[in-house]
Amino acid sequence: MYYSETKVIMGGLAHVPILIFIVNFIKGKFESISSKVVEVKTEEQKLKKVEVKEEEVKSKEVNTIEVKEEAE
Repeated sequence: MYYSETKVIMGGLAHVPILIFIVNFIKGKFESISSKVVEVKTEEQKLKKVEVKEEEVKSKEVNTIEVKEEAE
């Protein structure tokens, strides 16, 4: 059975919103993926520099700590 020209045009126009939805869905997926990649590249690692302080320990303090540990 043949379709009239009007039915063919109406059918084509009816599918246009479906095609637009599919294209926008795929476009949205790629934009979300690309935005994640951009966020990772722009994010900088922040590191703190920590200085180590060396303190002199008196021999009396070391001896008292050792004695306390042995007593327990």
